Amino acid sequence: MAVICIDAMGGDEPAQVVLDGCAQALEADSELNLLVAGDGDVVGPFAESHPRTAPLVTTEVIGMGEHPAEAVRRKRDSSIVRGCQAVRKGEADAFFSAGSTGAVLTAATLHVGRVKGVKRPALAAVVPGLDGAKRIMLDLGANADCRPEMIVQFALMGQVMAQKELGIAHPTVALLSNGTEDAKGSESVIAAHAALAEATSQGVNFIGNCEGTDILLGDVDVIVSDGFTGNVALKSMEGTAKYLSRRLRAMAKANLVTGLGGLLVKGALSEVAEDLSGDVHGGAVLLGCRAPVFIGHGATSAEAVKNGALAAERAVTHSLADDIAEVLA
Repeated sequence: MAVICIDAMGGDEPAQVVLDGCAQALEADSELNLLVAGDGDVVGPFAESHPRTAPLVTTEVIGMGEHPAEAVRRKRDSSIVRGCQAVRKGEADAFFSAGSTGAVLTAATLHVGRVKGVKRPALAAVVPGLDGAKRIMLDLGANADCRPEMIVQFALMGQVMAQKELGIAHPTVALLSNGTEDAKGSESVIAAHAALAEATSQGVNFIGNCEGTDILLGDVDVIVSDGFTGNVALKSMEGTAKYLSRRLRAMAKANLVTGLGGLLVKGALSEVAEDLSGDVHGGAVLLGCRAPVFIGHGATSAEAVKNGALAAERAVTHSLADDIAEVLA
C-alpha cells in the first residue's frame, strides 16, 4: 500500500481545508495511507482520529512570498522540506503540497533527487480537450529557459505520463510555437524542433509544431515547451475561464433575461474552469524526480487535496517515476 506525504501547512487556505481533503481521500480509497506533515497541534489530533494516518511533526512553514531557494536552505524543519526528505528516506512514496511552487521544486530537486540522466525535472499537467479528450502539457514553469536536449527529455517523460495516466498506447508529441510550419518560432523553438525531429530515433513520436489554439482544440497527446511559454499559456487559459465566469455573473445582475440564461450555463462554466485549473486531476506533477511530487494551487480546496493524494497514489501504483527512469536510461 502506498504512503503519500501531504503538506498540511501549504497553500493560502487554513490547514483544516487540507485535513478535510485528506479525510476525503482516505474515505475514497481504503488502500491509501497518509503521512501528514505540519504543526503538531494540527497533524497530531488528525492522525489520532483517522486510521491509516501518521503525523510528521514540523516546526516551520515556508510562506508563499519567500524566496524559494533561501527558504528551503534556512527552514530545514518546514513541512515542505521534511516532506521531501521523508520520500527520500523511504518513509513515504510520494509528496503533495499546495504550498510555494518554487519551494517545492527546490526541495524536491535537492531532497527527493532527480532520476539518473534527467537534466531538469519538468512540471506537467493534464489539460482538457473537446469531447472528453485529454492531453499532457509540459513544462509549466519549472524551467524558464530550456536547451533543446531538455525539450527532448520533456517529450519522453510526457509520453510516459500519457501512457500511464491517460492510457494512450502511442502518444503523439507536438512543440508549442507561433505556427505549425517547421521554420516558425524563436531561435530556441527552431532548435528544439530540430532536436525533436532527430529524436524520433530515440522513441519520440514527434509530429511537428502546434499553436496555442491546439492546446484545447487540437488532437495531439503531449505538448512540450519551455517553462516560461508553458506557464504563460496555462495561466492565460485559466484567466480566460475566470473572466468568462465573472463577466457572466456581472451581466446576469444587470439584465433579467441574461440572468436567466446565465443560470442555465453557470454549472457548465464552473466545470470548464475547474477542468482548466487542473485540480480535478490532482494538480501538476514534477516529472523527472525519483518519486512522484505533486503541486496543487495555493487557493486549494478539500476536493483538490483529495484528488492530489489519489493522483499521487496512482503515480506510485503505475510506477511512473521508474518507467521514466527506464526510458531515459
